[in-house]
Amino acid sequence: MNRKPGVDTSVLLAPLLLLLGCGSPGAPLPPSLDLPTPVVNLSAARVGNSVHLTWTMATRNTDRIALRHPVPTQVCRAVEKGPCASIGKLLLAPGGAGEYTDPLPADLAQGPDRLLRYEVALLNHAGKSAGPSNAAYSAAGASPAPITGLNGQVRRDGVLLNWQPAAEGGRTVLFRIERRELTAPVAAEAPKSPLAPAVPDVNQTLVVHEDDGVDPEHALDNSALLNRQYRYVVERVATLAVGGQPVEVQGSPSTAIVVTTTDVFPPAVPQGLVAVADAAAGAIDLSWSPNSDSDLSGYHVFRRDVDAGLPAQQIASVSAEPSFRDTGVQAGHRYAYSLSAIDQNGMESKHCPEVQETLPAR
Repeated sequence: MNRKPGVDTSVLLAPLLLLLGCGSPGAPLPPSLDLPTPVVNLSAARVGNSVHLTWTMATRNTDRIALRHPVPTQVCRAVEKGPCASIGKLLLAPGGAGEYTDPLPADLAQGPDRLLRYEVALLNHAGKSAGPSNAAYSAAGASPAPITGLNGQVRRDGVLLNWQPAAEGGRTVLFRIERRELTAPVAAEAPKSPLAPAVPDVNQTLVVHEDDGVDPEHALDNSALLNRQYRYVVERVATLAVGGQPVEVQGSPSTAIVVTTTDVFPPAVPQGLVAVADAAAGAIDLSWSPNSDSDLSGYHVFRRDVDAGLPAQQIASVSAEPSFRDTGVQAGHRYAYSLSAIDQNGMESKHCPEVQETLPAR
């Protein structure tokens, strides 16, 4: 190879070697530990002598890589300020709903109220976690007494529920009523309870509180509609403050009852009937207060000729408009009027008290 005198080839190759070195691979990254991200929405609910835990499983690990395999999950429970001891292990799918029921041992299902703290930890293949979930709280101690003797009575103003009373030893207790409609609501149907919406929810939760610490023994569901069927379940719920945490302890639910709200109630008796003679027109005008029944169909109007000593007879049927003009009267006669209300099922109320009026002679 010919070289020019005095030229150092190593100097010429140095820049080229530097350029080639820029594309060389760096140090390898450490492998992912595949630690699932911690649970953030753990919740606890005690019913009877069990605590039900629910949460949402993670979908990614701490390196933001999607989890592809079932995740080992550890559940722990702490009593007051004690350590969180493992009570169960699960294998759950990423992103799914996590659930665990802790049947309390006998020493935690009775005695004084004590704070329970629950946590869950999601583990990798080596049994390591990125940390525990948020803490969820419940309480040890006796649960409220279950509702017994539950029954329901249909009334004009709703469904009256009754149960056997029980003392709760100074605890603050409320009564939670879970109602489910078994008949599908009809959107076009007018409500048959003045306090109910046109289309009520199929499921409703009603709450009744103690009256000065005394079990009320009953509750009125005044949003129930007539001609429907409802399923009721009632439970006592103690509201506690344990270890600085607000906690609910729910008693075992009552046996479910089904109530059919058949409409057997006539409408209310009309009120405020007034009769005013119009001598010039040869008529007597009647007016009254509108009836508040939501299933009102109309009114029957009755007239009695007082001077002739005749019994009352129905002279008209009117729609929901609370007025009527009686043109079938004679001048100089005194008349007694009364009304009854009719509902959409054809049931009739009692007659309202009579009012009397005389049509003067012209």
